[in-house]
Amino acid sequence: MRNELGFNMVQQHFDIAIIGAGPGGYSTALRAAELGKSVALIERDGTLGGTCLNRGCIPTKTLRSSADAVMLAGRLPEYGVETGPAKICLDTIRKRKDSVIGILRTGLEKSCSRLKVRFVSGQAEVLSAKEVLVHTKDGDETVTGDAVIIASGSRVLELPGLTFDHQYVLNSDDALSLDRIPARLCIVGGGVIGCELACIYRAFGSAVTIVEGQDRVLPMPSVDKDVSTLLNRELRKLKIKVMTGKTLRDLQVSDGVVHAVAATSPFVDVPAEKRTEEPIEADMVLVTVGRKSTADSLGLEKAGVATDKRGWITVDQHLMTNVPGIYAIGDILGPSHVMLAHVASMEGLCALDNILGKERAMDYSVIPSAIFTSPEIGEVGMSEAQAKESCQKVVTGTVQMRELGKAHAMGELPGFFKVIADAESGLLLGLHVAGAHASDLVAEGGIAMEKKATIYDLAATIHAHPTLAEGIYEAARLAVRAAEKLN
Repeated sequence: MRNELGFNMVQQHFDIAIIGAGPGGYSTALRAAELGKSVALIERDGTLGGTCLNRGCIPTKTLRSSADAVMLAGRLPEYGVETGPAKICLDTIRKRKDSVIGILRTGLEKSCSRLKVRFVSGQAEVLSAKEVLVHTKDGDETVTGDAVIIASGSRVLELPGLTFDHQYVLNSDDALSLDRIPARLCIVGGGVIGCELACIYRAFGSAVTIVEGQDRVLPMPSVDKDVSTLLNRELRKLKIKVMTGKTLRDLQVSDGVVHAVAATSPFVDVPAEKRTEEPIEADMVLVTVGRKSTADSLGLEKAGVATDKRGWITVDQHLMTNVPGIYAIGDILGPSHVMLAHVASMEGLCALDNILGKERAMDYSVIPSAIFTSPEIGEVGMSEAQAKESCQKVVTGTVQMRELGKAHAMGELPGFFKVIADAESGLLLGLHVAGAHASDLVAEGGIAMEKKATIYDLAATIHAHPTLAEGIYEAARLAVRAAEKLN
């Protein structure tokens, strides 16, 4: 078969064609193959793992581990260990990060090979519900399938006036592969990525400034305000300058220095006479303000797949697009869904069930999240504000990390446990943990909420002593007392 340019075209048929080899794509591909289905996994970047493995979750957490080691080294005398001052070797840190990525990527490649998942490297173009054209380096390849799943993810958002030059004005991808540590780093955006990278580069020795347009760091509705307040305080303790209610403008680079102005944000309600401007100088500016859709690269108009005005693909509760037989999962669905790797994986399994005739609606009610700042943050369920909007009576229980013997033994005192529940039924509505190992501890809340457990159930569950998990138990007990007073 030849295309219009005369190049040979390869055509193969599969049960399922998946576009995008990130967590959603590869998880779905491997599960479908385990069930005996033939699968084509198409990826424009030529590597498995997507943003999460190659430019997101894994490299940032690997850098964070190095940052933790640096911070611990500075505290070793507290533990009775005398050593010399810590010296950072950025080259070794980068090599370790690349090694971790390589190991995990190799594992995925072996799994795909073992299960006979056909990996196709190239840019996909969706022609119909059963046909995908892939532009590979060796020519065009047509992949047909009984169903198509789009899992092409998102890409870095670039703001007007903050154009990436990848030397002085960086995106989050650039921040993972720097060849030098900037003496002064200005981060635009105080969301998850911005705060995580702020903590990492502060540990590496940078003087860090965060500029956030909203009135708090981590300004997402799902993040409890008490968590934002704690993180803001701890960032300041690390000598990270936090400028909320500000946006960066008038950026110029002169003699290797970035000059800009932090001005009062249009997103906060401040009278004109109280709006201020402050000059900022930095060696690098890192922009971490969000993501945008990759749908414009897929030629979706040919297949008639609908998107919203921002380019995110729209789906029903079964994750099927407006075109029967074409499904979409992961970041390509946009912020109206939850843009997290583990959510994409579950969406993929949900879509797969529907493809196989097992009708299933995607459930977003219990989704844990982890933020790898200093200290860590783990959350599941509603914030207190969200709970009060949905319930007539809400009770909370909050226990400070410093109330736990294990926290003192570890020397990890900042943080707290906050339980949120319906006052009448006791049903657990949310768990928020800030502090050491918060990303692991929050799993207990996820299981509890999935099983419709109450604060009475948590308070009746024996927790081992001395552990950090006791904080959940104690917070539940306080919430029970609050409920008893109301009822």
